[in-house]
Amino acid sequence: MSEEKLYVVKNDDGKYWNFADRDGFFESDFASCSATDDERYTKNVVRDHGGHVVTLVEEPKKVVLNREQAKIVDAAHDDKFPACYISSKSDDEELLMNAYVNGYTVKKDKKYRVITPKSWWASENEPEYMHMNVPNGIENYKGADDDTLFTQKQLDLYELNGAPFTKEEVTDDEQ
Repeated sequence: MSEEKLYVVKNDDGKYWNFADRDGFFESDFASCSATDDERYTKNVVRDHGGHVVTLVEEPKKVVLNREQAKIVDAAHDDKFPACYISSKSDDEELLMNAYVNGYTVKKDKKYRVITPKSWWASENEPEYMHMNVPNGIENYKGADDDTLFTQKQLDLYELNGAPFTKEEVTDDEQ
């Protein structure tokens, strides 16, 4: 986050000081330049013409977390001592505290399609993708949609990394 700040002077009527012309308060649409980076100047305007200084602060960037980290931050909001909760649940204390304060987004897991071994294909010309069949684990299934997508964790769990399987990463456009 940038340390540079902008300031405006606003009066009780909701009008802003015009720093360009230095001739009074106007609706925000009519002021030529209602912001300045000179804090001392804004304080002089308040002293001489009234109103109060408003500091414009750049919104901080949201932190990118994985799903487990996001659960910790969410739970910390319900805890009496959020910082203690975060430090007791994770070694990424600084990252999670930034997420707690500034907000966060959850990183999407990469998804993969896994091509079955060539010996499994019904036709020599058309490869088939592995299919997730939740009750029974995995099976070969031609023409499946979203249930052909696996996370890295699932690939490891079902031992689909490496020979004889080939994995293809799926982009967001394909999901």
